[in-house]
Amino acid sequence: MTAFLVLFLALIPSKPAFGDGFRLSALGGLFLFASDNGPSYDPPAILPTAGVSAAWSITGPLRIEITADAYFSNYEFNTVHNYPMACNPENRMSFVIGFLTGVQATAAFDLGSDILFRVFAGPAADIRIVTLAIGLHPNDITEAELQTQLISDHFWSNGRMFMPVLGFGFDFPMNENFLLGLDFRAWFPIYKLWTNDNTPAIDGWRFGAGLRLTPRKSSR
Repeated sequence: MTAFLVLFLALIPSKPAFGDGFRLSALGGLFLFASDNGPSYDPPAILPTAGVSAAWSITGPLRIEITADAYFSNYEFNTVHNYPMACNPENRMSFVIGFLTGVQATAAFDLGSDILFRVFAGPAADIRIVTLAIGLHPNDITEAELQTQLISDHFWSNGRMFMPVLGFGFDFPMNENFLLGLDFRAWFPIYKLWTNDNTPAIDGWRFGAGLRLTPRKSSR
């Protein structure tokens, strides 16, 4: 995540010429993949994430914002309960790279002293690439291939990639060129309304806390 932020800073000018209607931000933080699989299985996964956000002002405090957050995790397929679970490295069978993308309406309010309060909501989707886990023992390859196919089929069926997002955040002046923000987000497993996949009620919920770095308005 640190390298991502350094690259972001290197690629933008100190006085960005984006205009007052457009904002590009770098995102970084942690995701909690909520679960309740019992004491026999691994605890809920907490994963680092890095991403970007692009926001356009529409009218007054209203913005349209597109976000994309990348993460990765080890997974196994629980054949007893018949659903995938994020797991610790020792239990891995598959490796998942996810791109959690969203399009949301954002309302940004000036609290004074260049501090902004943001609240946002909108549709989102988790685009997941499922591959064999890294560094598997040769004796585990056949089982890993089977589980990887089951995990991929599960994620890409019955609309399980769709999960609306709701959140809020604050932006504070860091210096004359950048705003430092705090973001808190929750993603809802809306697919549970039409699927019966035998998962615990909390399973599939995502919670995120992170930072964002945003160039301030040009002084032109």
